[in-house]
Amino acid sequence: MYTETAGSRKTLGDVDVIYHDGIYHLFHLVLPNHDFVAHAVSNNCFDWRRVENALFLGDPGSWDDSMLWTVHVTPHPHRTGAWRMFYTGLSRRDHGLKQRIGMAESDDLYRWRKAPVSWQDRRTTLPYQLPGRPPQPPFDYDPESCFPLSPDRKYYEAEADEGRHLVSWRDPFFYNENGKGWLLAAGRVNTGPIVRRGCVGVMEETKPNHFEVRPPLHHPGLYDDVEVPNLIKLDGDYYLIGSMREDAKIRYWHTETLEKPWRTYADNVLLAGGNYAGRVCQDDQGLLLWSFFTPSGLDRMTHNLMPPPKRLFRSEAGQLRVKSFEGFEAQIKGPADVSHLSCLKDLLPGNYQRINENAMHLECESGFQAFAFDSDFESFRMRASLEMLNEGKCGLVFRVDRESHDGYYVSLDLFKGVAQLRAWGSGPAGSGEEMMQFRTLQAGYWEPESRGKVDLQLLVYGSYIELSLGHRVLLSLADQTFHRGALGFCVESAQLRVTDLRVCHFSPPLQTDQHLANG
Repeated sequence: MYTETAGSRKTLGDVDVIYHDGIYHLFHLVLPNHDFVAHAVSNNCFDWRRVENALFLGDPGSWDDSMLWTVHVTPHPHRTGAWRMFYTGLSRRDHGLKQRIGMAESDDLYRWRKAPVSWQDRRTTLPYQLPGRPPQPPFDYDPESCFPLSPDRKYYEAEADEGRHLVSWRDPFFYNENGKGWLLAAGRVNTGPIVRRGCVGVMEETKPNHFEVRPPLHHPGLYDDVEVPNLIKLDGDYYLIGSMREDAKIRYWHTETLEKPWRTYADNVLLAGGNYAGRVCQDDQGLLLWSFFTPSGLDRMTHNLMPPPKRLFRSEAGQLRVKSFEGFEAQIKGPADVSHLSCLKDLLPGNYQRINENAMHLECESGFQAFAFDSDFESFRMRASLEMLNEGKCGLVFRVDRESHDGYYVSLDLFKGVAQLRAWGSGPAGSGEEMMQFRTLQAGYWEPESRGKVDLQLLVYGSYIELSLGHRVLLSLADQTFHRGALGFCVESAQLRVTDLRVCHFSPPLQTDQHLANG
């Protein structure tokens, strides 16, 4: 897990990752100040090392002297071996109410130089003067430059006196195909209900490093903003990915050509709630989806962290899906002994288990029972095939205390396709009704291929928890309520058959500050 140093007042913000020469380069915001873009590198997506910060606020009077927001780094299409970073900037003179997009260039991904600007609003370019020197603008100036980029009020909200009095023009994403380039941005159309104007804005690169505003690429008509847009082409179809503040989920749309309307599937959620600001990058194995996760709910200004990525793929039916990152294989320490299960609760009439070489049969005629392996588990991966033999309930338990039964519980409805992860614990003695601690951490939905059957993978790595059903990541989150305990299955008025069971231990992950301490 990558995060800012534990105990500091800083937290991770929006991320962008680019893969080059076997190295993953992470560029991310640092909240709450937004005063620089951090840079870290890794060769496996697990162990990160901070290097030189990539970009800083502009000097007072510059267009980006208040805050830096989301960036996107891409190969430079006009200079071989060079790179471009598009980034969002806010100015103090505007009180942060107008977002604009700038550009920086680099020859090595480590040292960046901001592009010259040609400021549109002359009122904001008042020069400053040092003793004995003529007035100097606080930035590199080029009247031929198009930067910083602002929305065109012909298509978008462009001034702070419109709409919700905050100009959206941020989260750039550069897309290049057949020698043509487009720069996407989170913008807002200038008509319609105020909190339904969020759209994906577009600027076309008409000549090297020069962009002109075009009509919106997509306006769903539903959201306040479509944040952190991504455009990819996969197996001949186009996919547009965005993050929604309304429920903190990452969604997508699809089309056959960019000239056709964007459409949605019944299930267009890529990652469940709490995962945000998704960014796509290409490595030598395919597409990866990165994001940060906020354990504290909708407050995305504290305690954010970046889990390992997910592998992005297209299903046979055309939907986008994510599956577990194959890099977890290298974190395996060894197999676990899962030859024996015991009841966590007292054995009740109707509780039954049978284990043979190929299968486990678990049964609880009335009430709830959990069957756990003998050993306790911390970081692990469990794979199994489940089959319900009647219409009862089933699920998983992990990191459960064997006496109090406090721990994580996964409720699985194998008929309707619903998974819910809960942290179920006990408060301090004497706390009355507050003693019962019950939190639903995340929920996800899938369409069962076979009624009452599913192949699953539960992956727990430090504070990171990931549940895959049918090889698709359904739940992905981080939580630190429980750290070690029993692992097994639970049933309620149910008969459950478990086959193809495989469990392995992971080596415990290092946190970011441990890497800093180790150099």
